[in-house]
Amino acid sequence: MSNELIRDKEVRLIDSDGAQLGIFPIKEAQKLADDKKLDLVKISPSAKPPVCKLMDYSKYKFDQSKKEKETRKRQRTFEVKELRLSPNIGSHDIDVKIKKALEILEHGDKVKITIRFRGRELGHTDVAYGILHEFADKVSSVGLVEKPPKMEAKTMAMFLAPKI
Repeated sequence: MSNELIRDKEVRLIDSDGAQLGIFPIKEAQKLADDKKLDLVKISPSAKPPVCKLMDYSKYKFDQSKKEKETRKRQRTFEVKELRLSPNIGSHDIDVKIKKALEILEHGDKVKITIRFRGRELGHTDVAYGILHEFADKVSSVGLVEKPPKMEAKTMAMFLAPKI
């Protein structure tokens, strides 16, 4: 809130350079802000009395948006890419999938490896555990296991994250 939108009777006032000026009635504080050609901005509305600061509000908003953009720029968003396998996959096919997983992890994204079971294959989940553990060992140079293999309905899934 700023300027005329502040409805409190008195406020604790802070100058633009950070010095505390004391407690003022709202009209006096607003007059002081107008004299200095600054805005009266409520900093801490929950305090008794509320704390207001004399500042250039448009410059303050600009600085806040600039800081927000910087933090968004620094945040790294991970994309999760999925690789599907079957429990009776051939060794060459596993090598192809491992190569693809290495590319994804080197790019900085996460990988979800799923094995889908059909029919009688559901009785051989131990084979799938072996495949996924072998997969994790072969990509351990670039990625690490974020979530170990886990059964969910008719699929088994494991998540790999890039090493940082």
